[in-house]
Amino acid sequence: MLLKFRSLRPALAGAAILAGLSACDTEPTVPTTSSTFDGAPAALVNGEPLYFSDVELEAVAQGLIEPGTDFTTSHPEFHQILEQLIDQRLLAQEAVARGLDQDPAALRRLESGRERLLGNILVESLVASEVTDEAIDLMYEEQVKLQQLDDEVRVRFILVETNEAANQILAELNDGRDFAEAALEYSQDTNTRLDGGDLGWVSPNELNDPFPAMIGDTETGSVSGAFEYSRGWGILKVDERRTKPPKTKAEMRPEIITFLTFTQISDILRELRNKADIQQRDPNEYLQEREAAESSQPDDTVASETQEE
Repeated sequence: MLLKFRSLRPALAGAAILAGLSACDTEPTVPTTSSTFDGAPAALVNGEPLYFSDVELEAVAQGLIEPGTDFTTSHPEFHQILEQLIDQRLLAQEAVARGLDQDPAALRRLESGRERLLGNILVESLVASEVTDEAIDLMYEEQVKLQQLDDEVRVRFILVETNEAANQILAELNDGRDFAEAALEYSQDTNTRLDGGDLGWVSPNELNDPFPAMIGDTETGSVSGAFEYSRGWGILKVDERRTKPPKTKAEMRPEIITFLTFTQISDILRELRNKADIQQRDPNEYLQEREAAESSQPDDTVASETQEE
């Protein structure tokens, strides 16, 4: 799967252009219309409303805020974005006033823009419904196992019964308590408690889930979050590594989301192409047809002379 990620980059870039996505190393975002101020106008431009949700969507597109975050006058960039949208609306209104929107070439460009926007909306819908945290977690687990095929890690471990107990210990560790001391006091794993929770050097992929993913997502010298597994709740610390550590889930997340998004786009395009009637044409054929049509029309001069006679 790792090789697939690398080999698909050119195709991903092409799909990004086609579907209006950003670069393949950038996590696709899903603009939201569920703003607190949805439906409220932020400005009226010659009587036409610009909504707070419009300003919010533009802020998301520019990477100023996360999707779903309210973007109002309290944000330092709000008025700048609003002014940009006002200028855009004024230019659009002037183009309409001059009748430029009725030019055949303009109509084709407007329709092309509409198609891109509708494609973006479909992609956003696919991301929202199919590219879930659960799907990302599963993909990360697969990836980290591949990255840890030859990995050897020195790990310490604490086992307790409940999530509450694990979080209490985690708070002590975050306050600076030594992991080995906490393991000696709290851990219910009799095999490692007296050794400060030391599991020794282990190959992560030889451990049961979710240990491989938790180890992969924990930097050397750091402590994991509390996690549940078959025997209870655990916390682990990665002391050392003998090989290069895998990427964390946060580091790999944009690549995973892009891969899953591309997969969804590929699947739906394959289905739509199978159903569609698509006829591609050679431009030379069009020129030949136009020339034939023009040659078949009566010459205006000959027609005029015939009428005079």
